[in-house]
Amino acid sequence: MNQELLTVAMPKGRIFEEAVELLRKAGYDLPPEFDDSRRLILEVPESGMQFILAKPMDVPTYVEHGVADVGVAGKDVMIEEERDVYEVLDLKISACYMAVAALPDYSPELDVAPKIASKYPKLTSDYFREQGEQVEIIKLNGSIELAPIVGLADRIVDIVSTGQTLKENGLVEIETMIPITSRFIVNPVSYRTKADRIDDMVDRLAEVINGEEQA
Repeated sequence: MNQELLTVAMPKGRIFEEAVELLRKAGYDLPPEFDDSRRLILEVPESGMQFILAKPMDVPTYVEHGVADVGVAGKDVMIEEERDVYEVLDLKISACYMAVAALPDYSPELDVAPKIASKYPKLTSDYFREQGEQVEIIKLNGSIELAPIVGLADRIVDIVSTGQTLKENGLVEIETMIPITSRFIVNPVSYRTKADRIDDMVDRLAEVINGEEQA
């Protein structure tokens, strides 16, 4: 990795698109072809940065181990992964929330030890423990909505944005858990060795965010 460049780990998809737009508003010169690239490492020397594009769950790992100096990760990932990184700014992008969902005819009072399917076993386990409910967690990596339909689980815990995916699969939201937005995270060592550049980046992003909130 080029040590002269500030390395930024970003998740692919919606968060990437919204984070890139935020960076452009903050004055960073990111070329148009940046948005459509299929490459996993993108260098933007004119802005003094290089980007690592990774799976959302992996972003905090890259930052924790110092492969990336900073990164953008959803609050859901931060809770689930518990990585040794600094969470320094709420970017207020990719807003959604965690929710519990089930089939419309589900009756929680009939469940003695309900099975809950989720991509977020730690977050789910912690939540239900706080509720005083004993549950069995089933970890899945995708298509969580399928679990109640085929009888694998009684309920699911997943990210909800519009609720359309739940609706299309015949599920209903029965409980709202926590709001989720994307966060700007920093490697602790990088925060000491590249403090000026990172602080400048945080200040510029915060100015854009505050400006949009007041608009």
